[in-house]
Amino acid sequence: MNTLFNKGFAALERGSLDMAIDLLHTCVELSPDFFRARKFLRAASLQRFTKDKPSALKLALAELGALPQYFKTLSLLRRGRHAEALVAAERLIAKAPLVVKYVDLAAQCAFAAGQPESAIMYLETAYQVDMQNTKLMECLANAYRTAEQWTKAREVLNALINLKPMDAGIMNLLKDTDARIAMAGTWDAAGEGGDFRKLVKDQDTTDKLAMEARGVVTGTDAEVMIAEQRKKIEADPSNLNYYRALARLLQQQKRFDEAVEVVEAARKINPTDPELDRMLSSVRTHAFDARIEALHNSGATEQAEALEHERNQFVFDDLVQRVERYPNDLRLRFELGQQYLQYESYDDAIQQFQLSQRSPKERTGSLYGLARSFRLKGQPDMAVMQLETALEQLPVMNEERKQILFELGEISEENGKIERAFNIYREIYGADIAYRDIAAKMERIYKLRKEQPEA
Repeated sequence: MNTLFNKGFAALERGSLDMAIDLLHTCVELSPDFFRARKFLRAASLQRFTKDKPSALKLALAELGALPQYFKTLSLLRRGRHAEALVAAERLIAKAPLVVKYVDLAAQCAFAAGQPESAIMYLETAYQVDMQNTKLMECLANAYRTAEQWTKAREVLNALINLKPMDAGIMNLLKDTDARIAMAGTWDAAGEGGDFRKLVKDQDTTDKLAMEARGVVTGTDAEVMIAEQRKKIEADPSNLNYYRALARLLQQQKRFDEAVEVVEAARKINPTDPELDRMLSSVRTHAFDARIEALHNSGATEQAEALEHERNQFVFDDLVQRVERYPNDLRLRFELGQQYLQYESYDDAIQQFQLSQRSPKERTGSLYGLARSFRLKGQPDMAVMQLETALEQLPVMNEERKQILFELGEISEENGKIERAFNIYREIYGADIAYRDIAAKMERIYKLRKEQPEA
């Protein structure tokens, strides 16, 4: 076995990656506990895949190409054939080493096969390549939690909550993790002969953390947690995470004015934090929504409509200001483009979408926004170009692909290209008969084809 491993390692050092992957995969297949071979197999797969910087298209094609192996691996795992599932998972992530869904499945197989070290290694190595992938971060945090590596889980969740500050699910995971760390420390101290009164005091802290871990809280529990966060800010006034946590609690209780004050205090500490700006905008928007809902419930429809106009103006003005402050934030550019499109300012929308499409995360949405803008501006040929580009990046049928196909089908139908419209609609119809009014469109297009048969 060592001879086989040494040959695989030598091939990796020479850059003969295909040979290294074959040899090292044989090692782990013959000796599942050979972690060192598994680790270098993962390194070889990643090195081969990232040799040329992977584009969104390359990632999508890799995901599509490995799909049969994914279903095979999933089937083995569900049938309880854990060792075989792990072998299949290695082949899966060799083909598509950065597809989060595949790497997470490989980690699940490793845990099931009693290989927690390998499970974490798969996710950690992917995270080192893509440290802004929130889905990957969530999978890694859950893996740490499964392995009871609570401190590492907390580090990842803290980074994740900064990227998604309003995600209640992530916040609940973070609170639960904090509670478990506190409980572990408490009972470890007791086991070492700690003072019973200190144990009780520490347990009070643990109870509070456990209370936070339950998620959205009300009444007395909420007041206790708000008071605790205020104490934390007093003790460590430069820790922005405490301000964020307090603002979220206040927002849950619909105490929006107080939440705004807290976020504004945090912004004084770091006035150039775009996530704090985003949080402040979100709190103010939720405050508008709560007032609008209350007016509707009381029957004051005219006042509610007037306030809704005020809210929409605030959202637009706020986005314009934030884009001015953070001109390189492509997510903000995309959101502003959507606003311009909504208000029929098509040239301004096009300008923003052309910038935001540089972001891989906003690429498809931006192309769709460009297509909508060009179509509504009366330039269907330009719209079709954007939609066809977007389709190249969406090889698998999902909601985005259906949306883009639907738009492309409508444009084709409007321009008398009945056969093309038929083929496009048919692709959606075959995947999801309930999508929008696709069934009615198919019925109409069948009639049009009979009336206007193409040569």
